[in-house]
Amino acid sequence: MEQPKKLYRSRKNRMLCGICGGIGDYFSVDPTLIRLLWVAITAITGFIPGIVAYIICCIIIPEEPEEKIQQ
Repeated sequence: MEQPKKLYRSRKNRMLCGICGGIGDYFSVDPTLIRLLWVAITAITGFIPGIVAYIICCIIIPEEPEEKIQQ
């Protein structure tokens, strides 16, 4: 049986905390597209909600384990 995918903050593909890199890895999408989408949504909603959501994600989403990076 295949193990389910888990969402992690990326250690290798990060700009700030690795949130967008982790989301990109999870959905098999280029993290740059996730970053652009995040910035666009943040700008449209007035910046504060997007920044607060990013901080919450930094706290809640665990960082990628070391052994997963070496595979």
